[in-house]
Amino acid sequence: MFSQVLSESRLVAIVRLDCLDQADRIVETLLGAGVRCIELTLTNRTAPVWVSRLVSENASFRTGQAYLGIGSVRSLDEAKLVLDAGCQFVVTPIMRPEVIGRCVEAKVPIACGAYTPTEIATAWECGADLVKVFPAKGLGPGYIKDLLAPMPYLKLMPTGGIDAKNARDYLSAGALAVGVGGTLCSPSLVEQGDWESIRKAAVSIVHACRE
Repeated sequence: MFSQVLSESRLVAIVRLDCLDQADRIVETLLGAGVRCIELTLTNRTAPVWVSRLVSENASFRTGQAYLGIGSVRSLDEAKLVLDAGCQFVVTPIMRPEVIGRCVEAKVPIACGAYTPTEIATAWECGADLVKVFPAKGLGPGYIKDLLAPMPYLKLMPTGGIDAKNARDYLSAGALAVGVGGTLCSPSLVEQGDWESIRKAAVSIVHACRE
C-alpha cells in the first residue's frame, strides 16, 4: 500500500522539468538509489503519458514496491486527466476539496496542498490521505511541531526548500514524509546526462530520511 511505503521511506521525490524526454532514465536512477515514491508534475503536460507508460513497463510500480504519482493538480479536470492516466497518487499545490473528493471516490491516495492551520485541518477533514504543507521553506520544522501539538492525528508532508541537510529536522518535528524536488533532479544535471550526480543526490536524501 502507498501509505505503508511512504511511512517507511518518508520521501516523495518531485520531478519538475520542462522536458521529460529522459523520464524513463530519471525514474530508473531514482529507483536505483532507493527512492520509492516519485512524483512527476503536471506543469509538464506530457506527465500523464509518461506515468501511464512507466507504470505499465516497470515491475516496481505494478507490484507495489514503489509508486508513481502526478503533482501540481489544481482542478477537477486535471484530476480526471491524471486519474485516467493511471497515476498511483495525486498531489496538489493548493487546497481543493473537490479534487480530494474525486480521488477518494477513485480510491487513489491524495496529498493535498495547504498552508494555514485552517486549510490543513480542512484538507484532512475532507479526506486527504496526507497534507502537503507548502511552501514549507519560510515556515521551518517548528511550524510542523506547532501544528501537531493540537492536531497530532495529522499526516503532514512539508515540501519546498527541503534537502538532505534539513529533511531530518522536519521528520523529527513530526512530519510523516518530506517532498524534495530541485536538489534531487535539477534540469541542468538532466540536460548534461549526469546520472551519477542525480543518483548520489538521491542516495543522500534517502539516507537522511531513513536514519
